[in-house]
Amino acid sequence: MRTRLQLGDIPVEPTPLDADVEDRIAEAADMLAGCRVVVLTGAGISTESGIPDYRSPGSPPRTPMTLEMFLSSPEFRRHYWARNHLGWRHMDAARPNSAHLALTDLQRAGRVSTVITQNVDMLHTKAGTRGVIELHGCYGRVRCLSCDWRISRHRLAARLESLNPGFAERVAGRGAIEVAPDADATLTDTSDFVMIDCPQCGGILKPDIVYFGETVPKPLVEQAFSVVDEADALLVVGSSLTVMSGLRFARRAHRAGKPIVIVNRGHTRADELATLKIDHRAGVVLPELARGRARSAGDDHQVVGVNHRALQIRG
Repeated sequence: MRTRLQLGDIPVEPTPLDADVEDRIAEAADMLAGCRVVVLTGAGISTESGIPDYRSPGSPPRTPMTLEMFLSSPEFRRHYWARNHLGWRHMDAARPNSAHLALTDLQRAGRVSTVITQNVDMLHTKAGTRGVIELHGCYGRVRCLSCDWRISRHRLAARLESLNPGFAERVAGRGAIEVAPDADATLTDTSDFVMIDCPQCGGILKPDIVYFGETVPKPLVEQAFSVVDEADALLVVGSSLTVMSGLRFARRAHRAGKPIVIVNRGHTRADELATLKIDHRAGVVLPELARGRARSAGDDHQVVGVNHRALQIRG
């Protein structure tokens, strides 16, 4: 199966945070206790690390990069790489937040089997999570579209620095730079930027990221389906599931009768499939889920250690 990503960059309508979030966290802990849980994450888990997303309530409208745009002309690709030359630095400097770290704790405790992510920010890996399935690739690799030659983004940056001395400093002097969720930066004048082609075959170099209009590699999809099939429950975090790339896993878990817990700000396309939905920040919910305990039958105790001040944060 090769699902093509579709454009869907309109933020969802703002929704109020769940007032009964403590009860919902306790219910989620109870529901997932003793289960092999597979986790599907989206851009909403990384917003507290300073990486913007496309669809959370309050996000500005953005136009994601498409494969058609990237391949349209050498001039466009030069313009893109100039922006990426700055934008990737912001993503590389980002650090895992409490939600990423909580998933690592859950995995180490044997409560989470695998994390499937739609994000390209590598924050799960930075947090120490093992065996992450990166559905849409990651910003840290670049490959040739012709011969599949690969280079790390750090090594490519060094080459581009030598070809474009002072470029970052000149652009920074023009004012603040806005960075998109795919490590693209908003710039207008990039006419003086020099980009390279593949040193092996002269082909087009592209970040190892699945753009909108591009297909997720079939082996990766099958691997993700496999871990969903082997799991007892699915936890979705920070994804509106607007594109089929993520929604298909919720549908597969639902067809198999597995519990589905969704933690997300705003509505998702799988709300009607969810066994439990928590409309709150991942940075609040996941740490409590990681250090909480499931309720025993008939036990009305709340999750241990809930940070009441954090739960009162709105936005």
